[in-house]
Amino acid sequence: MRSLLGVLHILGSLLAWFGLFFLLPILTAMIYGEFAALPGFVIGALLSVLGGLLLRALSARYRYDLQPRDAYLLVTVSWLTIAAVATAPFLIDLPGLTFTKAYFESMSGLSTTGSTVLVGLEQLPHAINLWRSELSWLGGMGIIVLSVAILPLLGVGGLQLYRAGAPGFVKDAKLAPRIIATAKSLGLVYGALTLACTISLWAAGMSLFDAICHAFSTLSLGGFSTHDANIAYFHSPLIEMLLMVFMLIAALNFATHFLALRKGDFSVYSRDPEARWMLLLIFASCIGISVFLSLKHVYANYGGSLRYAAFNVISMATDSGFYNTDYGRWPIFAPLWMLFLSSLCCCTGSTGGGIRMFRSLILIKQSLREMITLVHPRAVVPLKISGRASRRRELGPGFYLSVFHDHRGADLRAAGKRHGLRVGPFSDRGLRQQRGPGAQSGRALGPLQRAHGFSELDLRGGHVSRPCPDHHLRRFVYADLLAQVSLH
Repeated sequence: MRSLLGVLHILGSLLAWFGLFFLLPILTAMIYGEFAALPGFVIGALLSVLGGLLLRALSARYRYDLQPRDAYLLVTVSWLTIAAVATAPFLIDLPGLTFTKAYFESMSGLSTTGSTVLVGLEQLPHAINLWRSELSWLGGMGIIVLSVAILPLLGVGGLQLYRAGAPGFVKDAKLAPRIIATAKSLGLVYGALTLACTISLWAAGMSLFDAICHAFSTLSLGGFSTHDANIAYFHSPLIEMLLMVFMLIAALNFATHFLALRKGDFSVYSRDPEARWMLLLIFASCIGISVFLSLKHVYANYGGSLRYAAFNVISMATDSGFYNTDYGRWPIFAPLWMLFLSSLCCCTGSTGGGIRMFRSLILIKQSLREMITLVHPRAVVPLKISGRASRRRELGPGFYLSVFHDHRGADLRAAGKRHGLRVGPFSDRGLRQQRGPGAQSGRALGPLQRAHGFSELDLRGGHVSRPCPDHHLRRFVYADLLAQVSLH
């Protein structure tokens, strides 16, 4: 009981701080004269701040240091509670939106999944569009702190090995002596990169509002946009190039970014096996798919093939979900390969999803070790990452469970079929890998075939037929939360 009250005390602090982030959309609504959108944000802010302070006051006597088991509970309860509070603007300012759909939207943002139940994004109040992107940005920061500052201390899913053995993080097991200082360091890098992305997009031709919203979504790899056509709305190769650069930056380990900036030594990236393999695999895929599209005469020239292949491959591989063309009309190999990349490319300590490149490297090395021991049964073949041999505990059940969880998408799809729901053949796994809206098609793998995201889904195998029922959306919220807690 004492431990539960201690968790509630910290949850109260998180809620109180979360209430302050309502100020940005409130200010936006006032700047654009959208006073009708104010009540939802004001009520949400009051509910968050007052509720958080009340929890702190009631549990003040039970404040204490968290044990590992309490950290798991805190992470789960925090995501559930903050997502519920974040629904206030959607419920109050968007009449007709059910709680399930509002909760889906807020959880999608906080988990940086990027799926949406909203349509006509251009007609929404600016404050609502900013709130969606801000939730994604906050969720991205939460993922970084969770995976870099907290889970390594608990030895979760092989991250204990990463903390001790991966370059960049290798020599500095912690960026600072305390988790709070580590979180501040990572937040500083995250904020600086977001500001740089905002200025770059603004200079490239976006409006300041669009630049801010897309910078939030880019650094968090959430994929939320202020336009139904997503990045295709801008028709700008320069904007696409900038987004590609920042998506790759966001898919790398933020702890490595911090060390590179603090020491002025950018060789830490070349010493990081995750970064090397991620960039090599993505760049090779960009070239390979562009040549494949050119040979299939999908575009008039190789320049067009390279432009669209590079942007969409990087977007899918980093689990962002931005898109600038309907890649569902490409030959099926290309979208399937992009789906494969989304499962494994992002680095540990980034805002991306999937099983992470580090776990992928461990799986490959473990498979090779098993093959060697089959040929040479007496051989002692240690599994090494960055020259350091792993321990049995670091490759225990937690590691294999996190990998296995990513391949349970078929269960959700089968459950959906039993209830008459037919989503695109891979979109359930897309939720678990936290890809953005480009991967959440209602009919196939193409973003533009998804019609209106999750607001309407194909229930007959043809075109959009009727709105997606709330009880089906609850299944995706459940999958999203599991991915958030178990894959990081």
